[in-house]
Amino acid sequence: MSAGIAVIGSNMVDLISYITRMPAEGETIEAPDFSMGCGGKGANQAVAAARLGSQILMVSRVGDDMFAANTLRNFEENGIDTTHVLSTPGTSGVAPIFVDPQSANSIIIVKGANNALSPADVEEVADEVAQCKLIVLQLEIPLETVSAAIDLGHRVGVPVLLNPAPATTELDFDQVTKCEYFVPNETELATLTGMPTESLDEVRAAARALVDKGCANVIVTLGKRGVFWLSAEGELTLDQYPATAVDTTGAGDAFIGCFSHCVVQGDSVPEALKTANAYAANSVTKRGTQKSYATAEEFAAWVGKGAPSQA
Repeated sequence: MSAGIAVIGSNMVDLISYITRMPAEGETIEAPDFSMGCGGKGANQAVAAARLGSQILMVSRVGDDMFAANTLRNFEENGIDTTHVLSTPGTSGVAPIFVDPQSANSIIIVKGANNALSPADVEEVADEVAQCKLIVLQLEIPLETVSAAIDLGHRVGVPVLLNPAPATTELDFDQVTKCEYFVPNETELATLTGMPTESLDEVRAAARALVDKGCANVIVTLGKRGVFWLSAEGELTLDQYPATAVDTTGAGDAFIGCFSHCVVQGDSVPEALKTANAYAANSVTKRGTQKSYATAEEFAAWVGKGAPSQA
C-alpha cells in the first residue's frame, strides 16, 4: 500500500519534567512529576497523522542506544512502517522538556542520530516518495537533507510542507519557495524574516513578505492567539480553539500532523486549518506529546461533546 504522507525528519525521546519554576544558576529544586515519551517534530507529526488514519512513509534515523528500540516499537504501535527508520552508531535524539504550572514549556533538543539522516537516505526512497501525496519536513535534521527532500518533491511532483523549526537564518529561501505550505510559529517567522511579529498586523506583514517572495501558503501558528493563513488568493485568521490547557508540548506538531492528514484527504486549506486548530487544542488537554494525540474516533467524540464548532 502506498503511503499518503512521507515524513522525512526527526525522532526524539522526550524527558518531561513538570516544574514549579525554573531553578536559578547553581540551584537545585525538586520537580513534582516526570514522564518519558516519544517525540521529535518529525515523529510527532507522523504519529498525529497516523492516528487520524493516514498511511505514513517515515524516513528517519535512530541511534544504537537504549532509546532506539522504544522509538521503533512506538512507530509500529501507531501503524507506521519502520523500514526506512535506519540505525546509526551513537545516541538517539533526546529532548529534555520543562513544563511550568501555567502549562508553558521550555525545550532543549539533542539531535543525536537525527544529524546522520543524509541526502543519500532521501534518494534511497525516491520511488516510494513519488507515490505519496505530500512530503512533510522540519529542521531537526541537516539542512542539506531538507533541501534534498524539497528537490525530490519538486522533481516528482509531490507537494511539500515545511515546518521551519527550530528556525535558522541559514535556511535557503529559494528552497522555501518550492514548498506548497510553509508553517512557522510567530517566533520562527520573526527569526526568518527579521520582522516583528508581536501583533497580528505585524504577523500579516511578515507573512506577506514571504508570499511576495514566492511562498504559496504561509500558515503561522500563534499559540494562544490562534492561527493565521496567507496566500496570494486571500487570508484567514482563526482564534484559538477553546480548551483548558494542561500541557502545550507538541501542540504545533499535532496541528501540522492533522493539517497534513486533512489536505491529503482532499480538504480545502481553510477546512484543514479549522480541523487542525481544534485537534491541536485537544492535544493540550492532556499531558505529554504523542500520548496526547487523539485518534480519529477520540477526536470526533471530543468535538461532539461540546467543544464549540469553529465558524
